[in-house]
Amino acid sequence: MKLSELIDYTGQLLQIERFRDYCPNGLQVAGRAEIRTLVSGVTASMALLERAAALDADLVLVHHGWFWKGEDPCVVGIKKNRLKFLLERDIGLAAYHLPLDAHPELGNNARLAQVLDFTLQGWVGEQSLVAHGTVNQPGNLREVASRIAQRLGRQPLVFGDADKQIRNIAWCTGAAQDFMDAALALGVDAFLTGEVSERTFHIARETGIAFISAGHHATERYGIQALGGHLAERYQLVHHFVDIDNPV
Repeated sequence: MKLSELIDYTGQLLQIERFRDYCPNGLQVAGRAEIRTLVSGVTASMALLERAAALDADLVLVHHGWFWKGEDPCVVGIKKNRLKFLLERDIGLAAYHLPLDAHPELGNNARLAQVLDFTLQGWVGEQSLVAHGTVNQPGNLREVASRIAQRLGRQPLVFGDADKQIRNIAWCTGAAQDFMDAALALGVDAFLTGEVSERTFHIARETGIAFISAGHHATERYGIQALGGHLAERYQLVHHFVDIDNPV
């Protein structure tokens, strides 16, 4: 399988040109021209790169890649070490950020809905990144949060009345706490994302919306895994999803 063909197809599949993003989407580091083994993971950390090399990866596919807007562009320290590791082994790196969050089938929000047993009904907010729908097994906030903890394998941080009934919900994976306005405009019972800010508590308390911070990494494990599996099936590649756990 040619790397160029895989990158072209993935860019079209995720419609990367639609998004104003904080990083480049697509091929970030060129490696071997022929791809046989694909390793996917959430973040292009050294731990993931080392696992990928041990699995004889030709390409590493991630949600959180490199070269973020506003970061120091100098190739020193961690950046040098990571780039050197890939270049010495001729392993490529491809990253898809917001386009992967928003994809209606393979994306982080869509896949999280399946994991948490939500029905996705639509999209709102900036660049249509906030998903909304219903909880298929409604209950009070305490019960819904408990089920989320069981399915994600970590205890979420929850703000709100534990006895509040939760049926209509909005969610956006990762660090989307500032998208609460979109959830409030919908009038949903709860908003779920990965991270939380100090101000989030006050917004939740003063508006009455329940807020659930379920973990940045924990909410974004599923889209990149689905994308890797899709590409492997389409192009008959060997695919390994490597979960480098992160408590954030």
